[in-house]
Amino acid sequence: EGKALKVSENIKQDDTELTFKWKKFFEYLYPYLLQLLIALSSAMVVAVLNIWIPQKVGNVINVLTKILSSKEHNAVKNVLSQLTEPAFALARMYVAQALFTFAYIYMLSHVGERIAMNLRQDLFKSIIMQDIAFFDKNRSGEIVSRLTSDIQDFKSTFKICISQGLRSTTQIIGCIVSVMGISPQLTAAVTLSLPTIILIGFGIGLFQGGTNIFLNGILLCTLYFGGHLLSTGQLSPGELMAFLMATQTIQKSLSQLSLLFGSYVKGISAGARVFEYLEMPPSPMMVSGEIITDQSLAGNITFKDVKFSYPTRPEHVILKNFNLHIPAGKTVAIVGASGNGKSTIAALLERFYDVNNGSITIDGKDLKSLNASYLRGNVLGYIDQEPILFATNIMENIRYGKPDATNEDVIEAAKEANAHEFIMKFSSNYNTQVGERGAQLSGGQKQRIAIARALLKRPSILILDEATSALDYESERIVQNALDDVTQGRTVLVIAHRLSTIKNADIIVVLQRGVIAEMGTHTELIKKKGLYYTLVNEQDKENV
Repeated sequence: EGKALKVSENIKQDDTELTFKWKKFFEYLYPYLLQLLIALSSAMVVAVLNIWIPQKVGNVINVLTKILSSKEHNAVKNVLSQLTEPAFALARMYVAQALFTFAYIYMLSHVGERIAMNLRQDLFKSIIMQDIAFFDKNRSGEIVSRLTSDIQDFKSTFKICISQGLRSTTQIIGCIVSVMGISPQLTAAVTLSLPTIILIGFGIGLFQGGTNIFLNGILLCTLYFGGHLLSTGQLSPGELMAFLMATQTIQKSLSQLSLLFGSYVKGISAGARVFEYLEMPPSPMMVSGEIITDQSLAGNITFKDVKFSYPTRPEHVILKNFNLHIPAGKTVAIVGASGNGKSTIAALLERFYDVNNGSITIDGKDLKSLNASYLRGNVLGYIDQEPILFATNIMENIRYGKPDATNEDVIEAAKEANAHEFIMKFSSNYNTQVGERGAQLSGGQKQRIAIARALLKRPSILILDEATSALDYESERIVQNALDDVTQGRTVLVIAHRLSTIKNADIIVVLQRGVIAEMGTHTELIKKKGLYYTLVNEQDKENV
């Protein structure tokens, strides 16, 4: 019982959180209020025309009835002349109905698409201003769903509920008044027969069958009682036709309203999920902290008594009292078996996460005091083993490193990364499309574009997270040559898998279970014949 109560409380809490924010919605709707009013007015006109059209059809039927019942030649001519006015009036109504239908659909589509676009842009901004812990806790599929299907569902519901809801309600009220005006007796007879028809429908027990009996029952009642009134002269053929059309309009409008309820619930739920993410406050590290505008940090890095565990696994400590000094302009390689915290060190330096205890400083400035966006955009250059390239040209893929960079800056960065030569061999040069995730390029080419992207912002510190581990020997050699050139004069942190690539590092740090087991140059560590020596021998055997 206690567990059930706790689950129930959690469900209530979730329901409370996922409430539709009407005030927020009206903020998005307000700029398009004029277009919305035009759409609503047009929908009202269409609804009124749908009420009047049955009456005009009835007038035409009455004239045609006179033609059929008349036997005199002159009488027929007179009646035909009488048919012109109601027929043209009906035609004008149909034309007006088409024009106003186009107007309200166009305006509603315009308003809906603009609101959806603004929602999607603001939602994307809200999401990218969260810290990495947010993405660890939330599945990527759910985040993408909020950006795509939830906004699409909300937009569709907005358009359908406003257009069909308003039109159907107006038509129901108007047609009820219309049928009462045509024949109060027939209206009363059909209304009194409805309970019996509904009971028959429930007795069948099938929704579709019950619906058909309900609709056909109304038609039969109208024809039966209408035929009786027609035979006694209390109702004309045109009035009977107008009554039938009006009741069908009521039936269709009621059906649409019943379907709208499901759409409304679906749309409101989707909107609530969208607004939940929209109202998330940005991560403090993204909007606060120091931005150094007058100087560039040299890159003197110190990890002091750092303790860290990931937010999703707080009980599992990754780094324990970790201490490391990386002098400015030096290359430090972090090695060790998988799961010992190598990539965690890179993530902490990028400030994807903040340490639980201790501190990380760059040139004496605590990382927590620096703005994370500034840090990643100006101080740090990050190169992963699998670079993310977008389905656009090479120029724009490199420019993602610094969006305001000129074409000349991009070309210069490509030259430094040894990418300019192979780019110029393409027929479109820098305008060459790389395909989704760089599918048109080799692994080495993608990696050199990633290096150029990182160099574009002129970082003081380069982080190479197993940058060559996914490449073949020839590609690795080319990329490694490019890396050797660009690391000169910069502070470099290398997360190494292939130990052969870090022999020339100034300092090699061997991690084991979150602490430093060994530290020194390649030659010093080999002489010790400790953990590093064992790792090198194991890799040499694998290569053989």
